[in-house]
Amino acid sequence: MIKARILLTIALLASTVVRAQNATEIVRRANELMHGVSTVSVMSMTVVKPEWSRTVAMNIWALEPDYALVLVTAPARDKGSVTLKRKTEVWNWLPSVQRVIKIPPSMMLQPWMGSDFTNDDLVRQASIVNDYTHRIIGTDTLEGRRCWKIELVPKPEAGVVWGKQIMWISQKDDMELRVEYYDEDGALAKSFCGSAVRNFNGRSFPSHWEMLPVHEDGNKTILEYESVRFDVRLDPAFFSEQNMKNVR
Repeated sequence: MIKARILLTIALLASTVVRAQNATEIVRRANELMHGVSTVSVMSMTVVKPEWSRTVAMNIWALEPDYALVLVTAPARDKGSVTLKRKTEVWNWLPSVQRVIKIPPSMMLQPWMGSDFTNDDLVRQASIVNDYTHRIIGTDTLEGRRCWKIELVPKPEAGVVWGKQIMWISQKDDMELRVEYYDEDGALAKSFCGSAVRNFNGRSFPSHWEMLPVHEDGNKTILEYESVRFDVRLDPAFFSEQNMKNVR
């Protein structure tokens, strides 16, 4: 009897380890699908409020996981604005006042250009693979696809702004379809939902995303991917404060 209990305990522990490893690998594959080693993307962002809406066009260069540069190309009043991420530091270039402003960690949860995306959302300062532990907590069906529900809890040493995340990732093709963001008190703050799956250079994932804040009825922010190029040759030197003023 004792031997049987020991064997059962070992089997349960082994199952738990495999399950944790699987959850991390699923998140890793989903992240790789959408971001690869490097990307150059063209997209639009529409901010919707009860009284008004506005659309911003932008180009994004990213070298995973440490570098990102976002150039606003329209409308005219915002054209040329740039957000730069280099590892754990973030800057904004504002051409209207010819100033580079460094974003302190305390402002990473502030809205970006009046949207429902924070500075942290935009540049993904935290790594969903390296800065969180992962656990499969169930299954669900979204967009006609059977999905894993995976809980992401930040590691103690990680500089992470969210208390936890829950991701829906399709079981068949590792496609991220939904993310829920919870604050440090465990309350749901907003959800990020993908649809309209398209093929971008051999990789399929949602081209339409909506960020929906929980406590702001009538508010949402829509992201539309127009094009994505993967594994583009980018040098870390491209992601410089000087280049913020020159990139086109």
